Amino acid sequence: MKTFTPSLLSPFTNVTAVFTTRHGGVSKVPYTSANLAFHVGDNPNDVMQNHDLLARSLGYERSRLIHMRQIHSDRIVVADETCTFDTPPECDALITNIQNTPLMVMSADCTPILIYDPLNRAIGAVHAGRAGALNAILPKTLERMAQIYGTTIDDVRISMGPSIHGCCYEINPNIAAEVEEKGYYEALRREGEKLFLDVNTVLRQQLTALDVPLNNIEVINECTACRHDTYFSYRADRQHTGRIAGVILLR
Repeated sequence: MKTFTPSLLSPFTNVTAVFTTRHGGVSKVPYTSANLAFHVGDNPNDVMQNHDLLARSLGYERSRLIHMRQIHSDRIVVADETCTFDTPPECDALITNIQNTPLMVMSADCTPILIYDPLNRAIGAVHAGRAGALNAILPKTLERMAQIYGTTIDDVRISMGPSIHGCCYEINPNIAAEVEEKGYYEALRREGEKLFLDVNTVLRQQLTALDVPLNNIEVINECTACRHDTYFSYRADRQHTGRIAGVILLR
């Protein structure tokens, strides 16, 4: 399965972190080919094979992977021994400090976020679409990690994976009004009568408000809609598509 390691996390030897692409799996059209989501209509056997391919390539047991039933919320779950591959929790963020327990966030335009605290050896995986971002899922996850693991903004590393950017994410006036009401004016772009939103700008503004050092933040500058030849895109693929993923685990 074709993956890449975010450069911000690559220097750390005791953590594995990757974002997947849509290539290197066994799923058929329109999920070609490395779809990792069971809920999108793909053949479950193909999805399971894709998970096995990813697990083998990264060197973990597939049964230990924890993924989510993502609901565009601000709900955070602390992943522990009670969580299993077959019983994914309903949430949009996972955190843990347990070794050899991979966390996965899936996406097809929303921003997949991987978090690593090298000092306290804790990790997180966050699903941040428009709703989650506007409900502060990322700052709330960092706050929970601070409460449980002692994570500080000076130590945490945050990598935002491929997602739809402001060039392609057209929104309606009601959503734009909500964005403006919350003070994220810089995230909006107007092109004639059309309105566009850049969710990553919202996320970066939230991190700036927390004083997270700029060197501790990475944004993968690839738009999933522009590059739907490489990534799954809910919009560009007309809603019938698979899911890429971000995966992180402590060694």
